Amino acid sequence: MSGIERFDPFTGTRVHIVASRQNRPNIPTEGCPFCVGGLEAPTDYRVKSFVNRWPALQNGICEVVLYSPKHDSSFASLEPSEIKDVVDLWAERTTHLANQNDIEYVLVFENCGAQVGATIQHPHGQIYAFDHVPARQHRILSANWRPELDAGARAILTTENFVVYAQFASVHPVSLVVAPRARVGTVAELTSDQRLGFAEVLSRTFKALHNLFDSPPPYMMWITQIAETKNYTEPWMHMEIVSPWRATNVQRYIAAAEISTEEYFNPVDPDDVAARLRNLIS
Repeated sequence: MSGIERFDPFTGTRVHIVASRQNRPNIPTEGCPFCVGGLEAPTDYRVKSFVNRWPALQNGICEVVLYSPKHDSSFASLEPSEIKDVVDLWAERTTHLANQNDIEYVLVFENCGAQVGATIQHPHGQIYAFDHVPARQHRILSANWRPELDAGARAILTTENFVVYAQFASVHPVSLVVAPRARVGTVAELTSDQRLGFAEVLSRTFKALHNLFDSPPPYMMWITQIAETKNYTEPWMHMEIVSPWRATNVQRYIAAAEISTEEYFNPVDPDDVAARLRNLIS
């Protein structure tokens, strides 16, 4: 059976059994479905969202977000104005999906690179609209998370409206936070000027990340935000960017002692990552 939610009776972990995704297409061999004229983009576009044909959620909504019609582009190559188009689309879809019946949480995220599960190279991300607040996000929002406005040796980039820094207790070798200096609950609450500032910061950050190793590292990105403001007193929208690479083409694997205990052993010092990225920021 597929599309079933199960809970571990001892840990409370929620697991989505989605057997139907076992048969979804892998890396396309003939043409890109996200390029103009392809299956999902028959006409020209700047940015685009559509319902995922292979949804991971039984109770919720899964969408794909196309960042650009240019197949070989990425956040590292897009202009800030192009990234702002993506931010605007994130905002529009967040508002739309959060207003749907039974939706409690909207997750914007991206897997970039085959090493982290991306099956199509074309620049894109996804949005999952959940009928509940996932456990990690609930813990973060309930704890009234705040960005480190002065991260010291872990600071990477500071602008008038945003900060970028390496996380203090990072599970992954590369683990960055991008956050507005002033609190907003969702990406949709950012003003037009703030969205452009966000786009400019993302452009600079992803360019630096692109050059951190001898070849561009795979990464995962997600935005923590809220759908129902009444459930949390002071929610603070922020983005996390993580990469499993600890050196060029060398991946850090989460091992048995870590998965079993939820205690992690990171061989990379966040201060070193921050210093290297600071030197690459332009």
